[in-house]
Amino acid sequence: MLIVKKFGGTSVADKERMYNVAQRCIEDYKAGHDVVVVLSAMGKYTDELIDKAKEMNPNPPKREMDMLYTIGEQMSVALMGMVMNNLGVPAVSLNAFQVAMHTTSVYGNARLKRIDGERIRSELEQRKIVIVTGFQGIDKFDNYTTLGRGGSDTTAVALAATLNADKCEIFTDVDGVFTADPRKVPTARKLDAITYDEMLELATLGAGVLHNRSVELAKKQGVQLVVRSSLNRSEGTVVKEGTKMEKMLVSGVAADKDTARIALIGLKDEPGVAFRLFNHLARHNINVDMILQSVGRDGTKDITFTVGTDNAEESVAIIERHFNEYEKVDIEKNVAKVSIVGAGMMSNAGVAAKMFEALYDENINIKMISTSEIRVTVLIEDKYTERAMNAIHEKFALGE
Repeated sequence: MLIVKKFGGTSVADKERMYNVAQRCIEDYKAGHDVVVVLSAMGKYTDELIDKAKEMNPNPPKREMDMLYTIGEQMSVALMGMVMNNLGVPAVSLNAFQVAMHTTSVYGNARLKRIDGERIRSELEQRKIVIVTGFQGIDKFDNYTTLGRGGSDTTAVALAATLNADKCEIFTDVDGVFTADPRKVPTARKLDAITYDEMLELATLGAGVLHNRSVELAKKQGVQLVVRSSLNRSEGTVVKEGTKMEKMLVSGVAADKDTARIALIGLKDEPGVAFRLFNHLARHNINVDMILQSVGRDGTKDITFTVGTDNAEESVAIIERHFNEYEKVDIEKNVAKVSIVGAGMMSNAGVAAKMFEALYDENINIKMISTSEIRVTVLIEDKYTERAMNAIHEKFALGE
């Protein structure tokens, strides 16, 4: 059996945890399995690198940041190779260049195009544990790129797909996927299984357990994921296609404070306005999330949308520079998205109303609403985020 195991930064934060991870990998190796390990940077090392960069240049070029970021994962895999060697097990560490993980050239948020599997297969045939850097790749010019925060999950899934692995385990500092963040909602409960679609929505909406692009890729490639803790032996949560269990009305509540609301007032109420606005943003790689357009009045309309906090100022600058078809632009940063996700919503009426009732009971005002087949998202003031999460969690009895 070929197993891909990914360990996040907290799982390899110090010597003791490094040895703990090594032992878990060696158990599978000694049971006769082929093992590929994907590691993130140790602990908060990436944050230290960012601080160091900002010290040198408050606005460092993205290409140079990617060059710097790759140090973190390279240190993790090299040290893990030394640990396994010390435990008497043959292991080899490889970076993105040595494996050849090909990506696009969007520094800081590149997408994997393909992975060459030959080098890894060759090392596995020699009965070595292969330890690979997560989060990074190389573009067609042989520059290092990174896949965005949490990209090590995507690396692991892509490797599992390339190598036709039997299992892809994502180890983290929590026991699996919960109905809400247990640090914010004390009554949150661990799920035994969840569908790709539900997990994708939760990951996109701020549930930090899995990187959303990794779930997208796992669904596309049919890679079965297991999310489990590196700190204990609990079974974790299986992410797979159409779980056999009864579809829960709501599987989870997620929140994301990394959001800002931008409103354009007094746009012409005519065809092509929305296209021109969002085309300018798309050309600058700005991801837009919730979009609300008001009903036209007196020949004008308003468009409100949300972007990531880091993109808020840049979005306004792009609009002011390239798009002068409005009377006024407003920006609001103290907002958060709170969402419910569940495959059971499709066949049940009144789910949104129940969520809104929970917020009304807490006297929390809703600024925007967005829905899909299995999701309802609201935008609220960020100071009410945890209160809203707990109220919604309780209203749907998710802790029971």
